[in-house]
Amino acid sequence: MSKIKKILITGAGGYVGTSLVPFLINNGYQITCLDLFIYGKSYFKESNNLKIIKGDIRDEKTIIRSTKNQDAVIHLACISNDPSFELNPDLGKSINYDAFEPLVNISKSNGVSRFIYASSSSVYGIKKIKNVEEDMKLEPLTDYSKYKALCEDILLKYTSNDFIGTIIRPATVCGFSPRLRLDVVVNLLTNLAFFKRKISVFGGSQLRPNIHMYDMIRSYYSLLVADENLVNNEAFNVGSENISVMEIANLVQNVVGDDIKIETTKSNDNRSYHISSKKIEKILGFKSEKTIRNAIEDLTNFFQKNSINDTFSNPKYININTMKKINLE
Repeated sequence: MSKIKKILITGAGGYVGTSLVPFLINNGYQITCLDLFIYGKSYFKESNNLKIIKGDIRDEKTIIRSTKNQDAVIHLACISNDPSFELNPDLGKSINYDAFEPLVNISKSNGVSRFIYASSSSVYGIKKIKNVEEDMKLEPLTDYSKYKALCEDILLKYTSNDFIGTIIRPATVCGFSPRLRLDVVVNLLTNLAFFKRKISVFGGSQLRPNIHMYDMIRSYYSLLVADENLVNNEAFNVGSENISVMEIANLVQNVVGDDIKIETTKSNDNRSYHISSKKIEKILGFKSEKTIRNAIEDLTNFFQKNSINDTFSNPKYININTMKKINLE
């Protein structure tokens, strides 16, 4: 049985982190959040079980201080998505790749017993096979996904009986979170539908695996409480539904309103993959409980109940726009 109590979450101020932190606190964990907090700290409620450290994961002194007396690390921090990475490839490499091995090494040296790395299902590249499983060859197409794959190899070099390393390869996360992102496919289309009453679909036949935010944070919990022998040196896909972009658009139309117009345009984005999440279900008993439709409904309810009129202009909702604004180096 896992004895983990204290957890360091890097990148805790992001889309997933701002939902994961309160979930884990409510489940009895003491959480330390390490982040640059470029989206602010207002998403967190004060708690005796919450510690906030504003810092850069590229600074080894910060890492040494942050990992002390921690039982586990959940590493979320990165320049996320291809456009944000490509805005400044050197910055992306320094955060997503160069900082990773020092973080792993220092975590292990400081006595951290479990390290969970948020990789990505994009590491598989394009697969024609129906269900992409964890033992298949990684063929990343972009620098973002290439460095995600390389970091997986680094983590596996450090694992031992005393340092349990686990890789999670999530589908694209969707749905509401306190630090809301509107640049991921389900959220993007819902935002367009609700406020513009029109959806633009580029291509449409590409398959996109998605997972509801609630299930994303549940999957991290399932890794934390799992027997270490089940998760050490293992990679797990986690997703719920693999459907095409056009099917997502139709779902959005169905939830938001029949008046929504769907326009299609040709696309040179040929990324298309269909991940299997059978392994995490078989080994850990984890199964998604929410659907893409639930995510669309959650976002629609949020838009209806809150007086928001800047979902297209406010950079906090779009990662690349925030990166441009702050000019991080």
